[in-house]
Amino acid sequence: KAMGSPEESRIVEIGPGRGALMQDALRLGMVAGGEDFAKAMRLTLVEPSPAMRDIQRDALAAAQPDFVSTLAEVPAGPMLLVANEYLDCLPARQFRRDGGSWRECVIGLDAGRDLVFGLAADEQAPPEGAGDTSAVVEVQTGMDLLVADLVTRDAPFRALFVDYGPSDMAPGDSLRSYKDGEQISPLALPGESDLTVDVDFGRLARLSRKAGLDVAGPAPQGMFLLGLGAQARLNQLVKANPDDGEAMFNAAQRLIDPKDMGERFKAICLSSSGLPAPAGF
Repeated sequence: KAMGSPEESRIVEIGPGRGALMQDALRLGMVAGGEDFAKAMRLTLVEPSPAMRDIQRDALAAAQPDFVSTLAEVPAGPMLLVANEYLDCLPARQFRRDGGSWRECVIGLDAGRDLVFGLAADEQAPPEGAGDTSAVVEVQTGMDLLVADLVTRDAPFRALFVDYGPSDMAPGDSLRSYKDGEQISPLALPGESDLTVDVDFGRLARLSRKAGLDVAGPAPQGMFLLGLGAQARLNQLVKANPDDGEAMFNAAQRLIDPKDMGERFKAICLSSSGLPAPAGF
């Protein structure tokens, strides 16, 4: 409605996983918008993996999703985009202070031909976000392409991202790797593990504003969810399902509590200019 209730609007998710988040989003969209939402909604999922597409197609069959491999391939038109734990997967470069100079962290081979981290021979200018006492700085270069893809879209649109990282400083040495839920060395199983870095929300906000986008946040996830009415929604669910009340409360507490995910995770919303402020911020 904030975008003028267009006759057709793209609902987009980047990295939909097994489709659970989008199932909930579409359900709430139907509650709020009814038949008007159902008629206008066109679901597009940004997912390059054929195997994951099959899972998502089954989970969201009623919405008849379209699939693309990149955000740039999403058809033109009004768009509402959501992405949970996507920004942490964007490409990043890492720089380390070496004496009085900066050098980029690179990967090479040791004498046994095993992968090892090292420093590039060429000196670098201080990287974006480096402070006087910084020893390691990561710069997510993938953010530049993301903002460029959004800016080249026709208005109106909103893009909501939820992820983990600091609000106003460049991350240091945050590169991690996971395999089957266990943290391992980033060089242990190249191509077979998930790589992640903390998100530099401050840089994303600066890039977006410089490109002419409106920015709301970043806001701690707990405050964002409470601003959306999470407490009232939890009360409704517990009242309707009293036997599951304790489990529901514990799950909600984990998302909202600053000592758990409520502070470490952040929400940021990027919008084409001229739209009302988004809810939750």
